[in-house]
Amino acid sequence: MLMKSINQRAVLPTRSMEEHPKIFLHVDMDAFFASVEQRDHPELRGKPVIVGAPPERRGVVAAASYEARKFGVHSAMPSSVAIQKCPQAIFVEHHLANYKEVSRQIMHIFESYTPFVQPLSIDEAFLDVTGARRLFGDGKTIAEKIRADIRNRTQLTASVGVAPNMFLAKIASDMNKPDGLTLVPADPDAIKAFLAPLPIDRMWGVGKVTQKKLLSMGITTFGTLQSFDSRKLQEMIGRRAADTFRRLAMGIDDRSIVTERDEKSISNETTFGEDISDPEYIISIYKKLIENVGRRLRRAELEATTAHLKLRWSDFSTITRQTRFSLPCNDDITLREIGMELLNANLQNRPVRLIGFGVSGLIPAGTSSESQLDLFESRTAEQHDRRSRLSRVTDMLKEKYGIQSLRRGSDLE
Repeated sequence: MLMKSINQRAVLPTRSMEEHPKIFLHVDMDAFFASVEQRDHPELRGKPVIVGAPPERRGVVAAASYEARKFGVHSAMPSSVAIQKCPQAIFVEHHLANYKEVSRQIMHIFESYTPFVQPLSIDEAFLDVTGARRLFGDGKTIAEKIRADIRNRTQLTASVGVAPNMFLAKIASDMNKPDGLTLVPADPDAIKAFLAPLPIDRMWGVGKVTQKKLLSMGITTFGTLQSFDSRKLQEMIGRRAADTFRRLAMGIDDRSIVTERDEKSISNETTFGEDISDPEYIISIYKKLIENVGRRLRRAELEATTAHLKLRWSDFSTITRQTRFSLPCNDDITLREIGMELLNANLQNRPVRLIGFGVSGLIPAGTSSESQLDLFESRTAEQHDRRSRLSRVTDMLKEKYGIQSLRRGSDLE
């Protein structure tokens, strides 16, 4: 009798979890940079707007309005190609400080519903709203509230995917753009049916090389991948990639939201919408990632002892590399120097899908021991202090006068 009672109690948490599955949102702003420009400049509304370098200058498209996208213009496209596709396009310079301010407003909206927010970039984030249902309603209701808040406070639109895991939420948010809301079912069989008709290029992480291999095997949709022989798939694209893509095709994703609280490391990474081969563009994005990491370090009053590089190629193969700093640091100059050493040693002549920079081995700023400093000549220690002060002053100036008030120069050090 006692054993029966224990067993009955043991199954209650499992039933409870089944009755209350996880609910994730992926919120993605619609043509964010271009939409902000159209909001702030009414004369641009309804017209094909391209944010980025004008065609007479060598550069790429940072963002394109939906009016421009109808002509085949997309981000990371060379501006010279974009103007050929859409001769009537209006090119405007980017205003990053403005976009970041709007992004802060949007992130505050997210945080008013849940503390579990994981930004992916300036204009998109994952939210775990499982624990918010008692206050705000089910996943669909919360998504509708968030979209309404964004529209009322910023006069912009967002598309949202609601799903039982992060991968599915990401897939869903892109299905009814712009200004769309897509719900993914929770039942495993219904999830497989939901994904089955989608083309394989919609799978997050499949680069052009892997996509060609899959197409050569007749794998054109999620559905064909779901039923494809696993051994043949491993032989063609490798065991790790095969297992990953097979699970995703079934809608299986066990990841959880990663917040910035209690960090043991700090990192930023960017997944490009298209595989990027232009090394100058890759380097420019990478340097921005490094600056973001440095700013977060200083805000948290931390220093790092190790730098990390992450590169993912178009075939989904990924490398990570790391190196230690001679002294713990959080200044932009040292982070950039070491970060570029890592990149220059590992960047290959092949398309890049993802790039990231991070730091670990975090300690409170200013706690480097005297014995550590004694290992270096006085000039090195003085240089370390000078760089730290310069970065803190730079943060203050940018905070007061805007992100564009200072520009990186070769004469900083």
